[in-house]
Amino acid sequence: MLFKPDSFESRLFALSLAARVLECGMIARTMRFDDDYDSRDVEDRRGERVPIQASGGFGLLASLIFRFGWKGGIVIFGLYFVVSRFAGGMHQVSSGPPQKAAHDSARAFVGFVLDDVQKMWAERMPNYERAKVVLYSDATTTGCGMGEAAVGPFYCPRDEKVYLDVTFFQELRDRFGVNGDFAQAYVIAHELGHHVQRLTGTSDRVERAPLSAQKGEGHLSVRLELQADCLAGVWANSAESRGLLEGGDIDSAMRAAAAIGDDRLQQQATGTVRPESFTHGSSAERTRWFKRGHDSGDAKACDTFNSTL
Repeated sequence: MLFKPDSFESRLFALSLAARVLECGMIARTMRFDDDYDSRDVEDRRGERVPIQASGGFGLLASLIFRFGWKGGIVIFGLYFVVSRFAGGMHQVSSGPPQKAAHDSARAFVGFVLDDVQKMWAERMPNYERAKVVLYSDATTTGCGMGEAAVGPFYCPRDEKVYLDVTFFQELRDRFGVNGDFAQAYVIAHELGHHVQRLTGTSDRVERAPLSAQKGEGHLSVRLELQADCLAGVWANSAESRGLLEGGDIDSAMRAAAAIGDDRLQQQATGTVRPESFTHGSSAERTRWFKRGHDSGDAKACDTFNSTL
């Protein structure tokens, strides 16, 4: 997802993804990679501390008011504050120097996927500019404002970095027992799809569009997310052709894409479906566009803006 201040919805999406991926059978390691791999494009901020006054607060409230108006912004900020409290989300500043994280298999895996995805795009796009991935804990500063655990994985177009809160992957493992590498790889490839959209000017055109054209079923933000799904599918095709995946990985990814469609998540959370509030697309749409990218292996097949979803 592109960085947006709808943290409560993003957290629901992240936790629902974890639960549904478990149901889809994404367990145990599947992708082949070197545990000692180290990418120069991974910035590891885990262990760095962020002052409490620097996270959330008026900056988040201002962005919410700008996007949703006074009433909507204050209501969403209140919900976010409550959720953050229950999640232990107000960050404390500890004494002593920050403890930097050592190199580990999580960093190796993220770096491997990052470099593999970007190598593919560099071969297909002239003058491709590499993105970076920032690993962090709890909260960190970004070019798009303060990034917090509640937001989940996101791409910031202003600094061209993907931000991954490591507790998101810890929740996949510890709370839901999900150890599947391909589930994590899919997330990274999707976020790097947003970087490709940034380089091609697609995301800028969407951001400049009127807000009324951005949200809801079939609107621009949904088409942007579905295109990122399709671009992730293009990379999956490449990875599969090079023997990086095991049998069944692609089918599992498509089941997971169906499981995290807006319609299914809303039905599970509230018992109703509101297409006008969709942000990522329905289950059928997400499955269809990932499959289109995978089956074609061609980014030209990912024109969600001029196609029937």
